[in-house]
Amino acid sequence: MNFPLSFTVLTASGMAFQETSFEFYLNRLGINLIEIPRENIWAEIGGTLRLIFINRGAPTHLTISSSNAGIYTDFFHENLYVVDETVLTIPLRKDCHEGFFILEIITGYGGIKTSVRVDVIEGLALRKKAEKKEPPLQPVAHGRPNFLMIMMGIALILYSASLYTKINFLNTASFIILIVGALYSWYRQQ
Repeated sequence: MNFPLSFTVLTASGMAFQETSFEFYLNRLGINLIEIPRENIWAEIGGTLRLIFINRGAPTHLTISSSNAGIYTDFFHENLYVVDETVLTIPLRKDCHEGFFILEIITGYGGIKTSVRVDVIEGLALRKKAEKKEPPLQPVAHGRPNFLMIMMGIALILYSASLYTKINFLNTASFIILIVGALYSWYRQQ
């Protein structure tokens, strides 16, 4: 009897462990600031935890450590230099129990410190929620045109008319409309 796969391959493929990944943003809101995910960070017993560090500013040094993770993983300490994107993979032990450990993330040579709780769960008890998109770096236009843009269009038409007809009042009116539109938009901000 010929098996297409060896017996060791068939027995090793019995249990599949899940890999969970979470994104951390660096330097997006300010120098050396760390944005942690809003959802709970979790990992499956025997699985792997992927921490994706996405840098939106100048390259930065990052120190990740955990003093109480020895029950769940061999991970203790890691120094990273993040230019654009770096991934840290933390494998979890198969013979541990449910619980949690704390990851401490330090940037700015000790200037900023953030702590993240990682829940270690049994099997497929939780599923990662739907991926949330990163908010755009530039504002997205939707809805009706901005009041300032309308006022700029009217001011452009009046200024062009003043150049063509040589009426100075149209030039003054275009300037006043432009200033009113800018002040209205400025004071209407939330």
